[in-house]
Formats: sequence, C-alpha cells, structure tokens
Amino acid sequence: MDEVTMGGRLPARVALLALLCGTGGGFCLVGALWPTSPDAPVVLAATLGVVGLGMTAALVVAGDRVPPRVDHGVLALLSLLVALLAARSATAAGVVGLGPVLISIGLYAAHFLSLPAARAHALLAVTAASAGALAAAPGHFLVPWLIAVVTTVVLTEAHGRLNGRLRTQASTDPLTGVANRRAWEVEAGRSLARSARTGEPLTVAILDLDDFKEVNDRDGHVAGDRLLRQVATHWRGRLRASDLLGRHGGDEFVLCLPGTDGAAAREVLQRLEGGLPIGWSVGTATARDGESLAALLLRADAELYAGKRSRRDAGR
Repeated sequence: MDEVTMGGRLPARVALLALLCGTGGGFCLVGALWPTSPDAPVVLAATLGVVGLGMTAALVVAGDRVPPRVDHGVLALLSLLVALLAARSATAAGVVGLGPVLISIGLYAAHFLSLPAARAHALLAVTAASAGALAAAPGHFLVPWLIAVVTTVVLTEAHGRLNGRLRTQASTDPLTGVANRRAWEVEAGRSLARSARTGEPLTVAILDLDDFKEVNDRDGHVAGDRLLRQVATHWRGRLRASDLLGRHGGDEFVLCLPGTDGAAAREVLQRLEGGLPIGWSVGTATARDGESLAALLLRADAELYAGKRSRRDAGR
C-alpha cells in the first residue's frame, strides 16, 4: 500500500518515528533540567535528549527520502539507549518509567513493519532494557517491570496480527483473492519506478473475459462469481512469482510483468491459455522512457479494444 502522509510531505511512518525520538529526547532533557534524585545521571540524560532531538530533526528534514530500512536502525538504537538509561537510573521509578518507551517501540514496529520484524524489535527492546535494569543500582521494581515487559510483548503481538489482517483486507479483492485495483496500482507503480531506475523492461496487460455478461444473465451472479474465482486461481497458478495479478473491476484483470519486454510478455500470456470455460481478450503495453502507469494502462486498454473490434468486424 502507499504510505499515508502527514503535513503534506512527511510519510506517517517517518512522522511517528520522529515523534517517538523527539518525545524521548524531550523527556530526557526534562529529567536533566529537573532531576528527581541527586544521583540522577544528568549528563547522560542531557546527552540522550540532544541525540533524540537531533534524530527527530534529521528525520523531519529527510522526510519522504527516509528509506524503510532506516526504521530498523532507529528502533534498534532507541532500544540500546533505553537500556543504557535503565542501567544508569538512580531510582526504581526511573527504571519503571521507561516501560512506556518499550511499549511505544513495540507498537510502532507492529504497525509499520512485518510481524516477524516487530517481534524481533520487541524482543531486542525488552531484552536490552531488562539487562540494563538488572544492572541498575536501585531495586524493588521487579513486579512493575515485568508488567511493562509483558505488556510490550502482548501489545506488539496483538497489534501486529490485527494490522496484518487489515493490510490483507485493504489490498486484496475479496472475491478472487488477487490484488485489488488500488493495491495493484501502488505495487505496479513501484515496479515501474524501479524499471525506470534500472533500465529493465516492464510490460502491463489488461485481460478482459469475453461474453461474461451472458454468463451472469444466463446462469446468475453466483455462477459469475464462481467463474471469476476460477479464472483468478487458474491464472495465478501459471504466473511467475514476480508477476502481479490484480482485479481492475468487473470481469477485467490487470497484470504487471517486471523485467519483461513485449516478446516475453506474449510467452507469459500463452501460458495462461486453456483450461477455462470462457475465452478472454488481452491488450499489452511495454513501458517507454518517462511513461506513467496511467499512460501505460491507456495504451494497453486501447490495444485490448482494438483487438475486440477487429474480431467483431471479422465475424460480420
């Protein structure tokens, strides 16, 4: 899916990561200015505060140029800094007060990363912070600390599972199980941008079922839905792992073929033929320099309907 933006240009994942760093840095500066204990690590808190605010500024300035892999590095660094702060805490309250930071790291990872990656970050955060807490001078915080650790793990798992289901529902056509129109266009757009960078060919195809309306009129919409599922399953089983099949609407499907020129696309489409109780028509277009996805689809659509018209004229 495409990224939600905040403030016009800042992707939500970057904005919230910057907020996480900035909030942590702000609290560290508050702790340095108004320490809760004479033994509080004022210098460390001030240093971490500056680091946190500096990371926030860097993320905001970079904006949509921040690649997703940076998320992993920032989260890992935050986990290690929390562990360092826990180890130097002078009071039990200072240690336990880091619990919400662990929860925030886990929830961010669960929302923006895959579930395995979120689990790994939550494990790193609680393990590193717990090691730091055990090395801290104060004691008598075991029970509240365990509550914070368990809460982090449980919320990360629950939110990651829920978010995964929501992502699937938002990107999948509920009838056929292939990508829906919006998700297909987002992923095909990424593939087109990658093709423009690398110089590799990319071809899109629009596939339209012939006389599908007659199936609905003759056998009913239930039979039509069953046929759409059969077609999608049949085609998906014959495509390569890199190919992206989507439902464009009604009885029309779209296909993105990365690393594929016109001749190779015809070979792929030949593999889709046969084994279905309905015929289909296709139009293809191979990307040109600087061409947008919308323009590419328009060319494929024009070829599709030109082929349909020629067959109708030949049958008269």
